[in-house]
Amino acid sequence: MHASNINPSQSSSLLPENPSLFESEKETQWLPRKIGASKALFDGPVHQNEQADWLKQIPDEKAARMFLIHANQSFSSARTIQRIRILMMIWIIRYKIKDHLKRIFDLVVCCLALPLFLPVMAATAIAIKLSSPGPVLFKQVRVGKWGKSFDCYKFRSMYVDAEQRKAELLHLNEADHIVFKMKKDPRVTGVGRIIRKLSIDELPQILNVIKGDMSLVGPRPPVPYEVENYEFEHVLRLNAVPGITGLQQISGRSELDFKRWVELDLQYIEEQSLLKDIEILLKTIPAVITGRGAY
Repeated sequence: MHASNINPSQSSSLLPENPSLFESEKETQWLPRKIGASKALFDGPVHQNEQADWLKQIPDEKAARMFLIHANQSFSSARTIQRIRILMMIWIIRYKIKDHLKRIFDLVVCCLALPLFLPVMAATAIAIKLSSPGPVLFKQVRVGKWGKSFDCYKFRSMYVDAEQRKAELLHLNEADHIVFKMKKDPRVTGVGRIIRKLSIDELPQILNVIKGDMSLVGPRPPVPYEVENYEFEHVLRLNAVPGITGLQQISGRSELDFKRWVELDLQYIEEQSLLKDIEILLKTIPAVITGRGAY
């Protein structure tokens, strides 16, 4: 099948079940074209007069180069195919090793840090219980790697009716439309303001790290409502295990707009390594102490 014979209706079956992730007209037009181009890469060589038309429809430079390589039948020799297989195998092994090292590092650090944080966590739990009615911990569904949902734990920093009151405050949102932030959120308790400023409210997420839902370092896990309003490029930040801290937390936190937030998350995903995680953890200490961008 050549590129010109691809029926757009065939590509529609490859779209995600949740169309709300691609609601904008720009993305709904672009995604089928990318899927069609991908099919052309694997369905057979493309005639030279068809290449120009398809290249115009491929916004990604790397994908365009792959298209040209396939169109010119650069994978025709057995030696080239074998080399590609070996390179792919090496890449997979490296990825698995990095993934396991990151997991081991997370567990070791959590086991060492948990006894140190227990007195702070106990004092925080008592303060929350005495200051306002409701549970000590707040459990909320968050979206993790590749869209997998999990229960994220935090110390409760708001009144128990906070979620019900959110609709009344949406018009006062000080962040981008996708995320909701207010410097003087009336739903936050007195104790909540302190533990938010010092990021103590995030400490129960150590349990999420031990369970494997989160990592110490990574993009912050969004709530499902935010993901439903993502544009296509925003979804790429779900290609990593979410973390307690990350580049966003050491670069200004809530002072950043969502576009910059996503850029930092994608930068981390591209550059992530054990040394990078250690660097971010060390930089998190002064960021927490100064409380910059935390509210």
